[in-house]
Amino acid sequence: MGNQGVSKKFNEDFKKTVVNLYHSGNSVSNLSSEYGVSEVTIYKWIKRFSPINLEHGSTVTTDDLIQLKKQMRRLQEENEIFKKGYGHIREKVSKTELTATIEKYKDQHPIQALCEVLDIPRSTYYQSLHESESNRDRENKELTKEMMEIHIDSKKRYGAPKIHMELEKKGFFVSLKRVQRLMKKAGIRSIIQRKYHPYTSQHQVTEQENLLNRDFTTTTINEKWVGDITYIHTIKDGWCYLASVMDLHSKKIIGYSFSKTMTTDLVTKALDHAYETQFPKKELIFHSDLGSQYTSEEFAESIRSKGIKHSFSRKGCPYDHACIESFHAILKKEEVHQVKYLNYQSANMALFQYIEGWYNRKRIHGGIGYRTPKEVEDSIRACA
Repeated sequence: MGNQGVSKKFNEDFKKTVVNLYHSGNSVSNLSSEYGVSEVTIYKWIKRFSPINLEHGSTVTTDDLIQLKKQMRRLQEENEIFKKGYGHIREKVSKTELTATIEKYKDQHPIQALCEVLDIPRSTYYQSLHESESNRDRENKELTKEMMEIHIDSKKRYGAPKIHMELEKKGFFVSLKRVQRLMKKAGIRSIIQRKYHPYTSQHQVTEQENLLNRDFTTTTINEKWVGDITYIHTIKDGWCYLASVMDLHSKKIIGYSFSKTMTTDLVTKALDHAYETQFPKKELIFHSDLGSQYTSEEFAESIRSKGIKHSFSRKGCPYDHACIESFHAILKKEEVHQVKYLNYQSANMALFQYIEGWYNRKRIHGGIGYRTPKEVEDSIRACA
């Protein structure tokens, strides 16, 4: 039948990572060979995502410029609408209300811009500030000064609760919420972060239907997918989390997501990537454990919207998704435990290179006839 039926689709993260690898010194020809993307396509991605140098050392990409132009057109329309409506109500707004609005948003926008939009002279605004500094403002300044001293004395180890207690010892009786608010405004935060230790959730787990029932047999790709989460440690960013989706027929990692937080969005994004690249057209089962991310209503809605049937492992039974756990064990043995990742970004790049450049495309598997996952998938797509 030839390769006419073979079709590939890459998500935005994949494209950007390839471009980052190009800027890290990899040639286009090597990237094309390594990740199965044509050189013409890679050059298009480079043009789209590569930074353009601007004044003062800042950069934007072609994609950024397109989005900025759209945003500018929208803002211009909104500005015109605002001007037409604001002119009718300006005379009803007091000077006090205007200066209060400027004071509220001065940390987010330039004062000059706020004065121009609200049609008030800057001199009027500054004069009103001088006239209206309240006792509360002066008290907040004194509290902030005391908090800074306590924070420095503790070698920056104290957070809001302990600083709050120290303030009370000094005779400042204020609420904890006020201390937290002032600390946030002044940029005061503890350097001590609780180390994360993976643990077994104690929340009540409700059994769900197990459609897979340990039957891992398949006849083709996109019949049965399985997903799971694993932990990856970094020096600067601590524990990070990898959610993976495997096709049980090809053993290919068809979708994955890496994040600093273990949320429903993490597993939803991994499934979205799998769906975008595989575009399944027949009945499909996705199997996972009973973790809160997979049992959430948000993830259930994502599953339903794609027409996928969700299967769950039995409580306390790891064998039901042994295949994906086996992949994570291999990942740890061959890559993660061989290095120490400095931060989230370095780990993210290393995982991309391992999954896309090695595991899917080059690593042979005894369970699929000592072929690579890519070879299995390509042979099926070529005959489609």
